[in-house]
Amino acid sequence: MRGFAAVGLHQPKTAINVGSALRAAQCYGAAFVAHTGQRYRSASTDTMKAYRHLPLIGVDDLFSVIPHDCVPVAVDLLEGARDLAGYTHPERAFYIFGPEDGTLGHLITDRCRDKIFVPTNGCMNLAACVNVVLYDRMAKGRKQ
Repeated sequence: MRGFAAVGLHQPKTAINVGSALRAAQCYGAAFVAHTGQRYRSASTDTMKAYRHLPLIGVDDLFSVIPHDCVPVAVDLLEGARDLAGYTHPERAFYIFGPEDGTLGHLITDRCRDKIFVPTNGCMNLAACVNVVLYDRMAKGRKQ
């Protein structure tokens, strides 16, 4: 697939999930991972030491690091969000994921062009959701 993907983590709940999200980002070729909040320091779940190979950026506002002409995509269980299964990923995407103990909220979702959700029977954890979305992007990109 042409273009790139980047990951934004809004107020991630645990370092364990951030470490696993970093690992997913490296596995699926994301350009960088940005996060807000003070909950992350380091995590044993980043077994590949992904932070050494792709940027991990701590910011106050995720929108301050969205690259030029990149589409912000809210990934959350939102009314009106599109099902990931039928979603066509933008060439340049900045996927924003919320915390496990909350939601993204309108301050973020109102600024996102696209809103998607992963269809499940329940809530997935943050890292699992990052894996599924990035895998879906990669798999669909190979078919083009």
